Amino acid sequence: MHIIELIKALILGLVEGATEFAPVSSTGHMIIVDDMWLKSSEFLGKYGANTFKVVIQLGSVLAAVVVFKDKFFELLYLRKGEVRKGPRLTLMHIFVGLFPAGVLGVLFEDYIDEHLFSTKTVLIGLVLGALLMIAADRFGKRTVAQTVDDITYKQAFIVGLVQCLSLWPGFSRSGSTISGGVLVGMSHRAAADFTFIMAVPIMAGASAISLLKNWQYITFDALPFFVVGFISAFIFALITIRFFLRLINRVRLVPFAIYRIVLAAVIYILYFA
Repeated sequence: MHIIELIKALILGLVEGATEFAPVSSTGHMIIVDDMWLKSSEFLGKYGANTFKVVIQLGSVLAAVVVFKDKFFELLYLRKGEVRKGPRLTLMHIFVGLFPAGVLGVLFEDYIDEHLFSTKTVLIGLVLGALLMIAADRFGKRTVAQTVDDITYKQAFIVGLVQCLSLWPGFSRSGSTISGGVLVGMSHRAAADFTFIMAVPIMAGASAISLLKNWQYITFDALPFFVVGFISAFIFALITIRFFLRLINRVRLVPFAIYRIVLAAVIYILYFA
């Protein structure tokens, strides 16, 4: 495989890792960067390019597992030592939060893939998601869940309902769920932690199913491209998650919302005006 193609894999992994867990829409950035610039489908084929995006998403998933490994051990009762007293995050919270978007995603997967994955729909998602984030910072309830262990089942379910918006490309899973959490009384950090923990099973499950369907596209010739993209996504996702979690309670969501609106405006002017 040509060195230029490996550089493209590195760039796409960077884009995926840097945007998957920030509230700016990784799908939107991947569509814009790949479809409008790098065009990996030209040398991987349409389904090979889609499979590549699934593989590098798994790199981001692995980064989240590393960052939240202690919480996952606790959720699965694999952690040695004293059991936490008082309220705590459970697997049922995760299930309640995942259920609404999971059902809708299964029902409308084909329609979303065929009709919503375009640059124009991403621009719409970027702007509408930004408005939701601004509304969350402006109208969010008084904080009653300071940490992820304070989240109630009701809060988890409402966040799950708001997460359904992220089925529209460009809306952003983390942007919608963090906004939903803030609107129902979670701190920004608690909402972010819940979002990232909840993302692992849904992203890993969706990626595994997609890989099983398209395993034949990971050929020996294309393997270096997939490996470079996976490693790149893992490294940059690891950096982004840790940086974002230190930052979110201080800056909140409005700066990310402004970035999304500016990005949408620039892309519209460059390619559609």
